[in-house]
Amino acid sequence: MSTDHASDASTPAAPAGRSRSAAVTFLREWVLGAALPIWLVATFLVMFARVDGTSMNPTYESGDRLILWKLPRWLHAWGLRPDWPRRGDVVVFKAPPGHPESYETGPLGLRYRPYLIKRVVGLPGDRIEVRGGLLYRNGERVAESYTTGEAGRDEPPVTVPPRHVFVMGDNRRLGESVDSRDFGPVRDEDMAGMAGPRFWHAPSE
Repeated sequence: MSTDHASDASTPAAPAGRSRSAAVTFLREWVLGAALPIWLVATFLVMFARVDGTSMNPTYESGDRLILWKLPRWLHAWGLRPDWPRRGDVVVFKAPPGHPESYETGPLGLRYRPYLIKRVVGLPGDRIEVRGGLLYRNGERVAESYTTGEAGRDEPPVTVPPRHVFVMGDNRRLGESVDSRDFGPVRDEDMAGMAGPRFWHAPSE
């Protein structure tokens, strides 16, 4: 009788065992086997980005799709690449918190800090000035073949603090770019990565 009771008790436990087995298989094959590698790549290595707005004309135009390299940002954070970013790099970042120009209003009226794309024109210790619509760094005029070539608003001298960069859009037409002239230098920890090549160009309207 004791053997019969043991046999009867094991019968309803079988579906639970199969359920656990299916859950383990799903976890191993889909979560660990597929989702986790995708998350790791998108977080630490590379992902795709879309340009919205005209502040980086003519380098990037609104609607362009590009590669976003995230590894340089992490190597810099880990102290393995102290020379990043460099002057002239185009970076994706969030503007400094607390400044009105750093926020947009999204659905349901919620305020958030969007990712922006701009060019690094100043590193820690650099003295940045925009005079007569032209960029000066440490008292010397910077040749900028990548800009629209039109004079923007002037900027009094600003010295970039440690662990910050000064960014500006390539489109220097007045009112086209909200950048460090508005919200100040950008912190290292607010940078997402470096903009890479454009793999899809938005058709001209």
